[in-house]
Parts: sequence; structure tokens; C-alpha cells
Amino acid sequence: MTPGTFLDPAALAIVFGGATLATVLRTPARDLARAVAALTVLPRRRFRAETLLDQIATLSRIARRHGVVALDRTVIADRDVAQAIALVVDAAPPAEIARTLEEARRARIERHRTVADVWAGLAEALPAMGMVGTLVGLVAMFTRMADPRAIGAAMAVALLATLYGALASHLLAMPIASRLRRAARVEALERLRLVAPLVALAEREAPRTTALRPAFDSYEDMEDGGDDSADAPEAEAA
Repeated sequence: MTPGTFLDPAALAIVFGGATLATVLRTPARDLARAVAALTVLPRRRFRAETLLDQIATLSRIARRHGVVALDRTVIADRDVAQAIALVVDAAPPAEIARTLEEARRARIERHRTVADVWAGLAEALPAMGMVGTLVGLVAMFTRMADPRAIGAAMAVALLATLYGALASHLLAMPIASRLRRAARVEALERLRLVAPLVALAEREAPRTTALRPAFDSYEDMEDGGDDSADAPEAEAA
């Protein structure tokens, strides 16, 4: 038995063509593009916040020495950190920076979930298309019972379509979806570590208002104009 025995163009077209078509029909084009682009993330290492934490510490030292305006000229590759630093330069409240980082983190989680769902949907469609190929092969076999060669070819389509659907689902699409979800969970947890130092930087650089001491110690002093000279002649007379 040679490897070519397990190759059937008709079964391949039914399973992979049908599953791809089903995925395209139920997924927006933008999500499809992101799902394909996510394949480049799989060989990379998991996201870690250490590099960004070191960069935030460096930015904090720069702000302490040269002022927060100096941060406006720094180059920051990470979009979330760059947005937070821009808010710090604009003297935004720390609560606003924390809220902005949380919104960006949640938006990223939603995008990652959508991408993983695309691959999970493909994993569900592949066995179904394999069953469709099996039915097509059986129909072709029963309609050509008089030709032994045609029966063999139709039976090959029926069996190989089921095989292709099962293998592609459990060895290709579903592992990709699982790895993308795992990477998304790791990144979401790691990005939580960026909030505290950025908020601390915003709190340290936030403009402070100086509390002015009242010119009068009491309402009566304000009415008197705060001047005790009127009582001086009586004191001298005494």
C-alpha cells in the first residue's frame, strides 16, 4: 500500500472546499483575515510583560529627570502603552488611564476570542463535510453498481472523505483554536501587570493644586477686616 492510496481529489475537494465555504459564508471578511494572520503568532513565544515593564520604568526615570513632556518624544512599539503614555503627557487623571487600559485589554480579548472561534467553527465543519463526502460517495456507488471500477472509486470517496474530515478537524483546526485561546489568556493576564506602573506614573506626574490658607481665621474676623488696630486705643487707655 502506497501513500497515494489515501489521496483522492474528489474527497479532498468535498471536505476542504465545503468546510472552507461554510466558514467563509458565516464569518465576516475582517475576522477571516485576522484568523489567517493569527497563524503567524503560533510559532512565537507567549506574550510576556517584562520588556514593557522595563520600558515603563525607563520612561518613569526620564519623566523624573527631564519632565513628563520629554515622554512625548519617545518611541513606544506597544499600542496600549503608547496610548497610556500619551494620556500621561496630556495630564489625564489616573482613573482615565486605568479605564483606557482596561477597555483596550477587553477589546483585545474579544478580537482573540473571535479569531479562535473561526478556527473552532472550521473544526466543526470539517467532520460534517466528511459525512457529506461519504453520502456523495455512497450515492455514486449505488448508481453505478454495474461497473465494478466505478464502485471502487465511489467507495474510496465515501471512506476517505470521513477520514479527511476527522483528521483535519482534530489534528489541524481544533489544535490551532486551542493554542490561540491559550495564548490569548496568557496575554490578557500579562497585560494586567502593566496597569499599576502606568497608573503610578500618572499619579506622580498629575498636576497638584496648592491649598491656600484662608486670610481670615473666622467669619467674625472677615467682617472686621482682620484688623485689630481698632482695639489698640482702648488697650492703651486701659
